[in-house]
Amino acid sequence: MAPTADKLARPVTLAARALIAASPAMLLSRRDLHVNGTQKVTLGIIAVYVVVIALLWNIPYVRWVLWPFKMLVIAFHEFSHAFMALCTGGRVESISLDPHEGGVTHMRGGINALTLPAGYLGSSLIGALLIFCGFNIVASKVASIVLGVCFLLTLWWARRDWLTILTVLLAVGLLVACWFIKHAEALRYVVLFIGVMSSLYSAWDICDDLILRKVNSSDASVFARRYGGSSQCWGVIWSIISLLFMAAGIVAGIAAFHQSSKQQQGDSKKFIPTR
Repeated sequence: MAPTADKLARPVTLAARALIAASPAMLLSRRDLHVNGTQKVTLGIIAVYVVVIALLWNIPYVRWVLWPFKMLVIAFHEFSHAFMALCTGGRVESISLDPHEGGVTHMRGGINALTLPAGYLGSSLIGALLIFCGFNIVASKVASIVLGVCFLLTLWWARRDWLTILTVLLAVGLLVACWFIKHAEALRYVVLFIGVMSSLYSAWDICDDLILRKVNSSDASVFARRYGGSSQCWGVIWSIISLLFMAAGIVAGIAAFHQSSKQQQGDSKKFIPTR
């Protein structure tokens, strides 16, 4: 029975090695931030994603390509509000998601000074974690399982029309399909895409709010009315913090995952293997 136990434990060990390698002690001990070839490609893809998403976000009709991913990022934003409300003694009454009007979380109690910025900062932190995972195939596999569950959960709170249901299911299908492309190497790029979009959501959404004025008032404008300052000022501050989170995710990924693409594929074959 011992050999069988070893085989069952091996995938868990690989996943743990990929994720636990990012612990603060490990990152501090790895002072070498030399960027290898695989990481250079990853950094280049991140830069391309920033430009592509910025263009798609603002081009009429073409922006529909982002629909399921935008729905997921809005969900991260609203879940972060809800999580902080619960952590500060509040109660969540309802959550609604709409990629046109933005999401809204109705809460009672909690500390408003923390729950209001939690949406943008929480989604940015999640984005940074996804970018970090996007530097490694095994870590991306773990992240994709969580993302798949989150995609399906958005259908509970999102506006239920045929387009929302179809695009969310297609996004889940994309995640599943990527598991079977070069031992899930393609999965890294999908996880990176969602990570970049979530990291920069605050900046793009604040621009949307200042220019297009969505139906739901922005967190920055509510925060400014309650605590002073302007919505633009708080928006810029939160955007800068979001960029810092994103930079931290990139640096952590470089420090933790030095494997080449071939080495990552080898590890991926041993963790929930696919063709």
